[in-house]
Amino acid sequence: MPKLTCEISRSLWDALHRQVAGSGEGIDHLVSRALADALQVDHGTLFQVSTAGALVEGLFGGVVSVGMLREHGDFGLGTFDGLDGEMIALDGHFFQIRSDGTVRPARDDQQVPFAVVTHFAPRERAVLEPFGSLDELIAQLDRRRGTDNLFFAVRLSGRFSRLHDRVASMAGAHETLVEATAHQAEFHARDVDGTMVGFWTPAYVRGIGIPGWHLHVVSDDRTRGGHVLDCAGEGITLDLEPLDDFRLAMPETADFLAADLSGDTERALDMAERGKGR
Repeated sequence: MPKLTCEISRSLWDALHRQVAGSGEGIDHLVSRALADALQVDHGTLFQVSTAGALVEGLFGGVVSVGMLREHGDFGLGTFDGLDGEMIALDGHFFQIRSDGTVRPARDDQQVPFAVVTHFAPRERAVLEPFGSLDELIAQLDRRRGTDNLFFAVRLSGRFSRLHDRVASMAGAHETLVEATAHQAEFHARDVDGTMVGFWTPAYVRGIGIPGWHLHVVSDDRTRGGHVLDCAGEGITLDLEPLDDFRLAMPETADFLAADLSGDTERALDMAERGKGR
């Protein structure tokens, strides 16, 4: 990476070291973040709308637009108002994957209850070893993280010999996430050329984010996609970026402000996001 050398005043130098001592952040991170803020450039920033706990409790009403999300990232995933399908953002293009598995461009005025996006700038590229399951893929991804305490964005591109994915269907009135995903549509396919978009979220933000790896996939011909439940592949290219800045946009809706979000989300998320515990 490029290195910056410059002279600063003694007062700035002293203030910088006081901040380092008080926050525990490294000088490189502090300076990069300050420059990014001053220049209005996102630097390793993950922007999230709402919380996993709100999703678990069934708060599926849209709180921001796709157009607003574009201001914060060109790469990401999420869902749509009413849990109407899966979102995937790739190279600045936002797509809605419908409950029948079809894909269409998302409109800027579509509303979003939950999403995570970033301006993707990978720092590592590699070709993965062959994997026969999602668990084997995750084991490879985990070996490349190096820490449990940062967020990571990952892009996986190539031919997937097997895909098992699901697409959330429009939720009924007053359904929780587990109830809504109990009638989700699931799809199986073979030999799909496509791209996975995903994030690693640390366990310490449980209830805010979805801990572990969360992956969505879309085919290169934009005819199918969904939330990844299982997969296999060979010769898959990985692009990986650590994210050291997390920003959360909290809904201000009456439902969110009145909701009890103090419950344990782990089992509900395992059932809804990973198909476990049913």
